[in-house]
Amino acid sequence: MLSVDEALAELTRGCEAVIPEEELRKKLSLGRPLRIKLGMDPTAPDIHLGHTVVLNKLKTFQDLGHQVILLIGDFTASVGDPTGKNATRPPLSREKIEENARTYAEQVFKILDREKTEIVYNSAWLGKLGASGMLKLASRQTVARMLERDDFKKRFEAGQSIAIHEFIYPLLQAWDSVELKADVEMGGTDQRFNLLMGRELQKEEGMEP
Repeated sequence: MLSVDEALAELTRGCEAVIPEEELRKKLSLGRPLRIKLGMDPTAPDIHLGHTVVLNKLKTFQDLGHQVILLIGDFTASVGDPTGKNATRPPLSREKIEENARTYAEQVFKILDREKTEIVYNSAWLGKLGASGMLKLASRQTVARMLERDDFKKRFEAGQSIAIHEFIYPLLQAWDSVELKADVEMGGTDQRFNLLMGRELQKEEGMEP
């Protein structure tokens, strides 16, 4: 069995950033399986090469005895997160989302251990928010805070349109973290703003972020 320092070195090897690393060390010291979340919006029929980087890191967590939660963003895929793009992403049909979600769920097991992976769909809770729940969630943040996100800031400064629902997306992704009681979240650097938003909502809900 690896020591905390050895586990930390193995888990952070090759990572762009661990935010904050000291908190990961503390969580590894708890002596219990951690809940490791990766969210994937099924916006294409297949996962791509970039996904294998984070999936292999999830496999390392599994090998060390932790619980991996693969969140299929079937609800958020209908909203669309234009991360890294300079325009609103067109929404997908429900049928296409469900078709893509099925292929994602199968393809990840080329890397992950099926027995140690929990697959969940965020429509299970986001679909129940309704108008009042969505407005309550939207009230958690300000427009100024949302404009701190790099791609939103660039579009705003360039006079390009930003649809209101795009501001909701980071909050929806953040609420996933609350619902799943995630200890650790994985994601690409383009998701950093959204992932940090999850930490903020967890704190507001009295949870350990």
